[in-house]
Amino acid sequence: MDSNLFSENKYELFIGNNIDLLRDIEDNSIDSIVTDPPYGLGTPPNIQDVMVSWLKDGYYNVSGGGFMGKEWDSFVPQPIFWKEIYRVLKPGGHILVFSGTRTQDWMSMAIRFSGFYIKDTIAWIYGSGMPKGLSIDKSIDKYYNAERKVIGKKISTYDGCNRDPNKHKTINETAIDSHKWGYSKKPHSLMETELATELAKLYYDWNTQLKPAMEPIILAQKPISENTIAENVIKWGVGGINIGKCRVGISGARNNGRKVDSDIFGKYGSTDKVDYNKGRFPSNIIHDGSDEVEELFPYTKSGIMNDNHTRHTNGSPNGIYGKFDVNYPLSETIGDEGSASRFFYCAKVSKKERNTGTDNNNHVTVKPIELMKYLVRLVTPPNGIILDPFMGSGSTGIASMIEGFRFIGMEQDKEYYKISNDRISSYKLYINKKSTNKNNKKIKPIVDYSDFY
Repeated sequence: MDSNLFSENKYELFIGNNIDLLRDIEDNSIDSIVTDPPYGLGTPPNIQDVMVSWLKDGYYNVSGGGFMGKEWDSFVPQPIFWKEIYRVLKPGGHILVFSGTRTQDWMSMAIRFSGFYIKDTIAWIYGSGMPKGLSIDKSIDKYYNAERKVIGKKISTYDGCNRDPNKHKTINETAIDSHKWGYSKKPHSLMETELATELAKLYYDWNTQLKPAMEPIILAQKPISENTIAENVIKWGVGGINIGKCRVGISGARNNGRKVDSDIFGKYGSTDKVDYNKGRFPSNIIHDGSDEVEELFPYTKSGIMNDNHTRHTNGSPNGIYGKFDVNYPLSETIGDEGSASRFFYCAKVSKKERNTGTDNNNHVTVKPIELMKYLVRLVTPPNGIILDPFMGSGSTGIASMIEGFRFIGMEQDKEYYKISNDRISSYKLYINKKSTNKNNKKIKPIVDYSDFY
């Protein structure tokens, strides 16, 4: 790697084949990898053939297209690629890799084949998403060449639930107004048709897919090179996860007398001397704050312990759970209540966010800046170098710049490269901007880093 790479800018972008570009990067020089690679949504290859080729060459030739017919999405990145990622990453360094629910096993296995071990999987849960399966009742009528009678029209925004089981009617999906990003949710006219065969009625509203509402994010780690994590961190600066700067704030809780780092649900005000709670430990669930997701979480309440509680600071009953810290009496623990969703971080992309800094961001899988800020902060040491070998429209790069890290991005598509360049060079436009979802629900910034960098 060029030692002057970051002499003027804190980022460097490259266009070309990422495996070729990776070969120009020095061994053990990257602090973290945060990337959103192709999910490989094409026709699944034979697993035995793939395993044999992966063991022998680290590569299996797959043809065809995947998501939206894109050739680059025919299969997941293979071990031959991840071995280059393994080489350039520092010992103990982490990678965060987005994947698809039905190809996560392929992605994880390819990563394992290169030498990484899987540490966890984060579930990014969101409310938006259109079921794209095959309607069984419609397919049966089509198989029998049974023509359906049009019995009316209906104004709908199509949420996947606008078919009438009582009248055995079905919406003609071909009438849905589609656009570049999928199905329109603006009101539009749909034809209502009547089921034509008895078998179609029997299989009314059967389908072949579930509604997409979650993407796995694989957390993997390159093995440490030293005897202990402490020695590895001292030598390489990596090996751990930045829990302290990714803690989740608690809405409505008693104040802890200090500014919390993860300020998702609002800052604590100053009340008393309590300095015990620093925010909740970040979990392996992330959600977008949409109504659909919020409704999945129960209402929970945690109590406030006091001096009369049967468990004392000199140790819990039978010592099962260990001893309480004698510096913090039980009367100083915290109690709060509300939706359990308050335990998790929120993020959702918006149209304005998509196009800030560029004329028309037509990338098909843009990730939210707030989400990427959280992820890069989770696995990268201060002033560390983040690599995204599948840069796309540049969300990881924007997040890296805002969080004060250095960034290397790679992209093979010329159009996406230009979009990334425009957006990342305009990263300051994203600073202190509050993200909003389609329902205009304000999502507060995660953390104020003015006292950190």
